[in-house]
Amino acid sequence: MSRLRLSYNLNLEQTQKLIMTPELRQAIQLLQYTSLELNEYILKELEENPMLELEQPIVETEKVELSEPDKEIDIDWKEYFEKYDDISYKPEIDKNIKEYNYESFVSYMPTLKEHLISQLRLIDIDDRKFKICEYIIQNIDDNGYLETDISEIAKTLNEDTGKVEAMLKIIQGLDPIGVGARDLEECLFLQVKEYNYPIIEDLIKNHLKDIAFNKMTKIAKEMELSLEDLQKACDFIKKLEPKPGRTYGGNSNEVKYIVPDATIKYLDGEYIIIVNDYTGPRLNINNFYKNLLKDGGDKETTEFLQEKLNSATWIIKSIDQRRQTIYKVVESILKHQMAFFEKGEKHLVPLTLKDVAEDIKMHESTISRATNGKYVETPRGLFELKYFFSAGLNSQLGDISSTSVKATIKEIIDNENHKKPYSDQQIVDLLKDKGTIISRRTVAKYRDELNIPSSTLRRRY
Repeated sequence: MSRLRLSYNLNLEQTQKLIMTPELRQAIQLLQYTSLELNEYILKELEENPMLELEQPIVETEKVELSEPDKEIDIDWKEYFEKYDDISYKPEIDKNIKEYNYESFVSYMPTLKEHLISQLRLIDIDDRKFKICEYIIQNIDDNGYLETDISEIAKTLNEDTGKVEAMLKIIQGLDPIGVGARDLEECLFLQVKEYNYPIIEDLIKNHLKDIAFNKMTKIAKEMELSLEDLQKACDFIKKLEPKPGRTYGGNSNEVKYIVPDATIKYLDGEYIIIVNDYTGPRLNINNFYKNLLKDGGDKETTEFLQEKLNSATWIIKSIDQRRQTIYKVVESILKHQMAFFEKGEKHLVPLTLKDVAEDIKMHESTISRATNGKYVETPRGLFELKYFFSAGLNSQLGDISSTSVKATIKEIIDNENHKKPYSDQQIVDLLKDKGTIISRRTVAKYRDELNIPSSTLRRRY
């Protein structure tokens, strides 16, 4: 007979776990916010938390000497009424405030559909034709192309296809030229028809793909043209607008601006870093509610105010910590990339998140959050902070950044003979002569990232 024995083995283990408190989670979240997201968050908190208020700027006041009450003042009342005979209300104007220059305001940009309909109203057509044209316009996309087939429009409106086609011709005569086309070929035809240029029309009709791939020799042979004349014709086609509607407002007319999180200025022989307060406005504790909390009251009110006070205090600390972190990161970038600020893009050095993290004694993840979506305004332009980070490549002159290599490649291509552009291998050889050794595949990769076509497509005749 066998017996079953049960036993319990107890093991004592010591482990470390990071407990993400709501406050810590909030601080991390604030750090990775973009300037727009942060301001939206602050505005929300200002609405919900009575303890928070924006810091008001200190306004210096001038002392005004008052005249003695018993001193007689001789007033020329006739002159007074002649000068100030307008008794209508006029607001007091602060001379220290710069007047608005209304010419600098951006005017409303109508959408393509609005622009077309406004022109349509100026054409003498009956109501039914107007409705057909209006329906067609509603089926034109933001690039200016008709999305719906004419037969479908005719079926929907219960109209003759020929009549709908005629209305489309009216729309195609509106501004911008090329609007209402059903494909690229028709769009380009609409733009060149008034020139009466048979060669251009032939190229558009039969050789658009060959033009895209720069097969000039093939086209010249088929059309019996010289390469020089063909090049001029192709240059003319490339100047046409393939998307006539894109110059107008789309579904959204909002202009999106980039507000730098920090600014680097060169003053008196040194670089100064300024953290933009717009990206993290100064907040204060509201004195009224703070005093109300001190005075006491019913338990429910006191608990509510205490909770809001704790939340407000933590938000202020988190925003200030965010400001300090951004400052330290920008300061470290400035120190590592001083050659860039003094000499330009080609002098960027390899830089990683780890390098900055070790420099300012922070974790790499913190540096990543602090640089993602953040921008800095410099004497050399506006850059995302991540722009200054790049992998290193070996060269005879030491490690260089990939951004620097890209700048060199662009410079080489900009200065090449356009009739005999450099191949990727030739660029490799030229870089080698400059002390940079990279593969042909890497050159092709960097060229694609710079949106530079291959040598075949860059060749001109």
